[in-house]
Amino acid sequence: MSGVHRMFIAMNRFKVIKGSEAAFENVWLSRDTHLDKVPGFVEFHLLKGLEAEDHTLYASHTVWKSRATFEAWTKSEAFRAVHARAGDNKPLYLGHPEFEGFETIQTVGGKAKAPLPSR
Repeated sequence: MSGVHRMFIAMNRFKVIKGSEAAFENVWLSRDTHLDKVPGFVEFHLLKGLEAEDHTLYASHTVWKSRATFEAWTKSEAFRAVHARAGDNKPLYLGHPEFEGFETIQTVGGKAKAPLPSR
């Protein structure tokens, strides 16, 4: 499909050492990503997955307007600034984060639902 710009989803998987989940989540929840100011950025999700014997699986899930906008961000000063101290968190997870990148083939949207009432 030449000329079609597909959305791009960038994911990193982390195997977080058992007992380090709260610290790992705090790293993400307390950082200022500046993503909302980056051209082509759509949305970000931090996902918590299944628990294994020695780790809990997490994934960062970022949606971009295209692969090109994602790649431009990875070459930017903003990217370098956000990732400058990433190595400081290495003791929280096993191995290296595993990157996965995907171009969308199909997107099916749902109807917007009203928010649930507050308790």
